[in-house]
Amino acid sequence: MEKIISDLDATRAFAALGHAGRLAVFRLLMRFAPRPVRPTEIATALDLRPSTLSSYLADLVAAGLVQVTRDGRSLHYAVAMAECEGLVRYLVEDCCRGRPAICSAHTPPMEAKMPDRVYNVLFICSGNSARSIFAEALLRDLGAGRFTAWSAGTRPGSALNPFAVDLLARNGHATDGLRAKHLSEFQAPDAPVMDFVFTVCDTAAAEECPPWPGQPITGHWGLPDPVQAQGTQAEKALAFARTYAALRHRIAAFVALPLSSLDRMSAQQAVDDLDRNALQEVL
Repeated sequence: MEKIISDLDATRAFAALGHAGRLAVFRLLMRFAPRPVRPTEIATALDLRPSTLSSYLADLVAAGLVQVTRDGRSLHYAVAMAECEGLVRYLVEDCCRGRPAICSAHTPPMEAKMPDRVYNVLFICSGNSARSIFAEALLRDLGAGRFTAWSAGTRPGSALNPFAVDLLARNGHATDGLRAKHLSEFQAPDAPVMDFVFTVCDTAAAEECPPWPGQPITGHWGLPDPVQAQGTQAEKALAFARTYAALRHRIAAFVALPLSSLDRMSAQQAVDDLDRNALQEVL
């Protein structure tokens, strides 16, 4: 349902975002959207004291930009998407009144159909040694030639995790072309333009990444890091297998989307729905 934003609503929202700390919290929540985030994750990512973060979140909730839900004894915060969409509409309709050239130059053609071609997809995590590597290999094999897949890390190691390489090989994926790569390889002027960018771990979504050229559709598939699994070799191998299975399920759902029949806004909504459904999964 369309949210109508009044002048008072807009004033409160702009006042809340007119503070560097609150803006940083809002931007981080938007990178996680539509997934809700625990306060501890926000505080860790932004290096904020709990009392300071609590104040920022309370102001953002009061302004209608953020909503809070309770799960047992835990609180989770998420961007109030309907209110934010209404705020953007408020700005666009006001500034473009009689001056369409002002907004058309800076607003992507949201209603244009997705191009019927091979799509470029990038998967990002912190180390680029397991989760994003799984996703790259899976999309190459499940995508049936409709996607070109890459992966990268914000702080990649020098080598792939041996558990990950072994699991991919046992599941029939080619591994000889896979390597750990830094995100900067895909931010150079001559890098391929991405149609989709997915983060597959929480720390990658919290990283300060610059805007991507071409405004790709984005998604966040936060998964536990199997590299951090403790226990016996068998228990560690099980953690990798569970992560691989979860990514295989999500990528199978992604490649099944009728992308060429969707406009860009519908495609983003479909990707968001995949993430919402993923929240119900139990690894």
